[in-house]
Amino acid sequence: MKLVPDTSVIIDGKLPEWIEEQGNVKEIIIPIAVLDELQAQASKGREPGFVGLEQLKRLRVYCEEKGIKFRFTGQRPTLEEIKLAKAGRIDAIIRDVAKNEDAYLITADYVQHLVAEAEGVKSIYLEPEIKTEGLEFERFFDESTLSVHLKEGVEPIAKKGKPGEFKLVKLSDEKLTKEDIEKIIMEIIEASRVSEEASIEIERRGATVIQFKNYRISIARPPFSDGLEVTIVRPLVKLSLEDYKPSKKLIERLKERAEGIIIAGPPGSGKSTLAASIAEFYLKMGKIVKTMESPRDLQVSEEITQYAPLEGDFEKTADILLLVRPDYTIFDEVRKTREFQIFADLRLAGVGMIGVVHSSDAISAIQRFIGRIELGMIPHIVDTVIFVKNGEIKKIYTLQLVVKIPTGMKSEDLARPVVEIRDFETGKLEYEIYSYGEENIVVPVAKEETNAIIELAKQKIYEVISKFDKKAEIEFKGNRAIVRVSEKAIPKLIGRGGKTISNIEKKLGIGIDVEPKYATLGKEVKYEVREVGNSLEFSFDPKLANKTVNFYVEGKFVFSGTVSRKGVVRISKASEIGKTLVKALMTGKEIKVIM
Repeated sequence: MKLVPDTSVIIDGKLPEWIEEQGNVKEIIIPIAVLDELQAQASKGREPGFVGLEQLKRLRVYCEEKGIKFRFTGQRPTLEEIKLAKAGRIDAIIRDVAKNEDAYLITADYVQHLVAEAEGVKSIYLEPEIKTEGLEFERFFDESTLSVHLKEGVEPIAKKGKPGEFKLVKLSDEKLTKEDIEKIIMEIIEASRVSEEASIEIERRGATVIQFKNYRISIARPPFSDGLEVTIVRPLVKLSLEDYKPSKKLIERLKERAEGIIIAGPPGSGKSTLAASIAEFYLKMGKIVKTMESPRDLQVSEEITQYAPLEGDFEKTADILLLVRPDYTIFDEVRKTREFQIFADLRLAGVGMIGVVHSSDAISAIQRFIGRIELGMIPHIVDTVIFVKNGEIKKIYTLQLVVKIPTGMKSEDLARPVVEIRDFETGKLEYEIYSYGEENIVVPVAKEETNAIIELAKQKIYEVISKFDKKAEIEFKGNRAIVRVSEKAIPKLIGRGGKTISNIEKKLGIGIDVEPKYATLGKEVKYEVREVGNSLEFSFDPKLANKTVNFYVEGKFVFSGTVSRKGVVRISKASEIGKTLVKALMTGKEIKVIM
């Protein structure tokens, strides 16, 4: 008997045992198209390609040991034929080889078997015996196992315990060989091909993620990893929202107000478990609930449809979701900038969103939105942040946008949009987010943090003032900053009519008084002052042209200016200096000018 096997029966791996039982097989003919198809799949990082090539090698060795002729034949498929592989073109080439060689086509694909018979090709259907229960890797799991980690050349280990409280346990003293892991992978691949409870979630060059029942299986191969590795993760428990012992206040918020929820926490803290429990909570309320996941491993009821990235793109999934019109969508997990933007788009479209985000603490989850979403829009997108650690809810924040003077500042001129972050249970204001200069900053709100705010403000002011004097000194008095610079730097810092310092004040959002580092008293000079349009004009003896003069109000230094060629110093009344001088003139305060 001469046999022409196709890719399905080679990947299945049962052909050597079948040949052994028959005892009359004299020749195995491998179509070049089979080898090329397996190579193409392996080159794309797909597990069936790796498994098939390993089985083909095993078949060749078996034939050499048994004296069975083993050869390759046929033409290599063209690029067009490879592209049409899914449409059956490669299968057709394999059938043609069997027909031309007057051999039996042997296949584990029932459709291929039927087509061969219809064409008059001799065909043997080797029905695959694929296990979907009691797979090899499942022996590593018990009731307390969170995950199992298998790698060639290393003893198998497992995480046991509960989320946040686990320990690493060695499962065997024997190191796993590459063959051991290949056998486990082949079982998983075969089972995922036929089981309705399995799906390939991610397939990249060197990496594959499979969801098999409630197991998330990650397979890594060189060159992506330094060795063959399989990681299997299983959710240990399925909880309801009541198991978290939420307060009545939280339940009411979830029912009535929370529509932009972020569930945050470090890896393995129980975020996805809480997300699933909230999904079930809304389902019981009669809401339509969907999920967006990659991989799809949330443990939710059948009524909740789980969506993967459509054609590898969550944006396309979001387009479909808007047509489906769910009340709530679980986005597990939000990682990349585009995913944060998709979360925001769905929320602003009116869909209730629950996002799962990795973060070390609750405030860090909010910070991950800054820079990706416009600051003022964040409270409209995220209204509740739930921080989870060790499987427990540790902190809940609520967000609100208000226009106010940031905590620690006093001048009404500094009022701006501020995102307030409050402890949900106590209502205590803990953080504020607002724009300072050109940056968005997160500031802790507490008395002991006042110094930190002042230091930050000093740093921002110095970044601008250092362009005029790198040794500038900055001090805060009340709600104003006092900047002390060298006398040479004062005219440039003030600018003509006080425009330069006025622009700096507007940019930084804070009032600034300019003083010389070392105040010196010289000769008092006479002047005349008058209003000219929107300016105050101080006139001096023309002999003082190009001289620097210092202005004092009630003995307090205000600024230094340079007398023009016409003997004039002009200050804009709209500037802070101008306002100070106008106020002094109106209230009869003494204004002295010292040269």
